[in-house]
Amino acid sequence: MTMGSLRCFLLACLALSPAVVGHLGHSHLHHKKHMHSRHHAEEHTATMASQAHFQRTGRLARRQDEPDDSDDFACTASKGCKIGCCGPLDDAGNGVCGLGPNFCGEGCTSSCHYKSECDPGWGAKWSNATDCPLNVCCSAFGFCGTTAGFCGGAVTSSPECAISAGTSNKRTIGYYEGWNSQRDCGHMTPDEIPKGYYTHLFFSFSLINPKTFRLEPMDDITGTLYGSLSALKKTQPELQVWLAIGGWAMNDPGAWRTTFSDLAADENAQDAFFESLVTFMARHNYDGVDIDWEYPVAEDRGGKPEDFDNFVNFMRRLRERLNATGTPKGLSLTLPASYWYLKGFDIVNLEPHIDFFNVMTYDIHGVWDKTISVLGPYAHAHTNLTEIEDALKLLWRNNINPERVNLGLGFYGRSFTMKDPGCMSAGCEFTEGGNGGACTGTAGVLSAHEISQIIAGGATMTLDPVAGVQIVTWDENQWVSWDDTTTLKMKVDYANQRCLGGVMVWAVDLDDGTLIKSLAETGRATTIILDKEPDIIPCFGSDNWQGLGDNNSTSS
Repeated sequence: MTMGSLRCFLLACLALSPAVVGHLGHSHLHHKKHMHSRHHAEEHTATMASQAHFQRTGRLARRQDEPDDSDDFACTASKGCKIGCCGPLDDAGNGVCGLGPNFCGEGCTSSCHYKSECDPGWGAKWSNATDCPLNVCCSAFGFCGTTAGFCGGAVTSSPECAISAGTSNKRTIGYYEGWNSQRDCGHMTPDEIPKGYYTHLFFSFSLINPKTFRLEPMDDITGTLYGSLSALKKTQPELQVWLAIGGWAMNDPGAWRTTFSDLAADENAQDAFFESLVTFMARHNYDGVDIDWEYPVAEDRGGKPEDFDNFVNFMRRLRERLNATGTPKGLSLTLPASYWYLKGFDIVNLEPHIDFFNVMTYDIHGVWDKTISVLGPYAHAHTNLTEIEDALKLLWRNNINPERVNLGLGFYGRSFTMKDPGCMSAGCEFTEGGNGGACTGTAGVLSAHEISQIIAGGATMTLDPVAGVQIVTWDENQWVSWDDTTTLKMKVDYANQRCLGGVMVWAVDLDDGTLIKSLAETGRATTIILDKEPDIIPCFGSDNWQGLGDNNSTSS
């Protein structure tokens, strides 16, 4: 049997019972129908392969040089299916992989207990779940996704506001890397943070002790700066200072890897954490807390399935404990921009307990793409408007209030060493991360301060108007994407168009003051800055009050 005839069999399986399928294509009378079915069967097999690829990788599109794996969905008595059930075999012993009763039911050859990701209508017996995570579409093949291949003609509407309304001007949040003083250069102390531009500063990060579940600093040096950051409120009375807890490294392999999961699963551990947090906030005069768990449920990040529900209970109880302090305290959490990780968050039931979500719409691409088969070693901007739009649609599918969403902006760039100096555009091949900067010292990343210096040294900068990003090239083979004044405005305009309630920046200390001023120039109002700290009047009846009275009477 030819492969074309084999794929013809696949389409027939979808429409007919196995008993009838055996007769299809053997009559001259049905020759035209057979050829028409073969055409659609080939499309079906290719689509099945593409959607299965998305299930495995979280990415739908393939690289042009990546081999087509459609033939992986052909099976025999000795060759099983990577995904799906091997359906009935023809007279030559060939079959097709698929899902649902036509493949996994009567006449199934192997892997007959394989269930689809979602139920397109063939029943719970054949499916792992009725619906898809994040309310995305369930395709006719039983896979979850967001594109037309999954959704047919269904579209997701996005919120629309006038750009001039400036909805995102309400919040400008800046994450402050508490460890930045340990870099070789390019430091920024809390006192050096540009004043009047940020509505919120988030100290990053505190960790959670994996045994006691109490807060602990990242290191001895970082822990000495908590009070220095909140002291900025003395001359910036509108400023809020929050503590960010967690971060990517906390879920790396090591002692802290499962701490968030363990905490979310144990209310006694939560009580210890809450008391530690409330004490910290009172001692250091902090106004809120940002939970940065990267990522619940994700097995490759130390997560487990129970995290999905446990996280909601944890955030609900945390909100209740903060409310019980009697002083308004803020609560937020960070969200990834990828479906693959975001599906581990029950965003619908988390939303009522938080003030806002901080969406990390940066680091979409980087040197790690080289290890992902669907992407490969090709340079792409780490933050671009096309992929940001796709990411935020996952929120709109779930009716998340856009006012509670902050758009992530990067005050840094992701860099590459390009393979061919004659090919320096987005999409060209790279060999490794770009050379580390003089201050940040890490291959593949450069701070905005370092990029500004590179541009001043004669680098070429090219605007990608579709992605809304600048591409900088220099030294024949160095490449970095970043945001400048022009592209920051494009992203702020986008945030306003989508009615978002704010923007957030990673990170304050990676800037030399240029980008935050550019951000303000997009129409964001500056906050009040006092020339000096206000006088503190002692409480009436206190010892200090008595002394104040004596001084006043003496002077009169």
